[in-house]
Amino acid sequence: MTLPAPLPCPRITTREGGPELSRIVAGMWRMNEWGMSVQQRVAFIEQCLALGVSTFDHADIYGDYGVEAVFGEALRAQPALRARMQLVSKCGIKLVSSKRPGHGIQHYDTTAAHIVASAEESLRQLATDHLDLLLIHRPDPLMDFDEIAEAFMRLRGAGKVRHFGVSNFTRHQFECLNRRVLLATNQVEFSPMVTTPMFDQTFDGMQDLRIAPMVWSPLGGGRLFTSSDANAVAVRSVVQEIAERMALPFASVLFAWIMQLPSRPIPLTGTGRIEAIREAVAGSTVNLARDDWFRILRAARGHEVA
Repeated sequence: MTLPAPLPCPRITTREGGPELSRIVAGMWRMNEWGMSVQQRVAFIEQCLALGVSTFDHADIYGDYGVEAVFGEALRAQPALRARMQLVSKCGIKLVSSKRPGHGIQHYDTTAAHIVASAEESLRQLATDHLDLLLIHRPDPLMDFDEIAEAFMRLRGAGKVRHFGVSNFTRHQFECLNRRVLLATNQVEFSPMVTTPMFDQTFDGMQDLRIAPMVWSPLGGGRLFTSSDANAVAVRSVVQEIAERMALPFASVLFAWIMQLPSRPIPLTGTGRIEAIREAVAGSTVNLARDDWFRILRAARGHEVA
């Protein structure tokens, strides 16, 4: 389905005093698999910005520690783009990689030394002097909340990172760190295939604090398009019927379903196709009927609400 030119993607402030992000975030985790030249990467970024998608999500480990570098090549080729975007990155996971010969085992590291060193390396790779948002990628069994907060304050004091958050944290873990340093968001997996944050207090806790979560894999890692799993088939059938009735692309309905939650989730895309990003943006302006919203939930869970 070809969409008419959409309205620019709206923006959202994740919390009072927090960063202002685009309502749809361009996830870059596979960028070095897209086979783009530097100029094609520049063009892709410019197309995202033209749609109002101004926030780009990274992590130090993406693409075997390579994605930030290929994105940074685009910014070096067109430095003026940096002032028009928000850059998000994550740290705290150490992969076994030829690019990191000192890593003997895959593990987490949320020490202050690693957080600061990782952030500084992300700045070098991304060709920027600051990150708009830095997240702890995964909760670490050895994490010391006071030490993480101290590292965040050092980076903010040096002007290297403006805002901080976490990813994949439980409600309690989030609140423990948020009491020491104000966090901007918690980026978690959520889709009709993974509804856990809606029922384990993650989204309730974020709504209570008036903080918008970020959402990764909003399309179920592509399973909602291709999987023969019974839940995926059921969701696909319901979403397709709603999409046809509303004359919307399938993906737009899924993004709308996520963004209708009162915790104000901010979904990430994971694609190099600008048409797919356009469909996500279209979902940001759609309001589903409550009956339709619950029909998708029923299909996702396989049963009626009690």
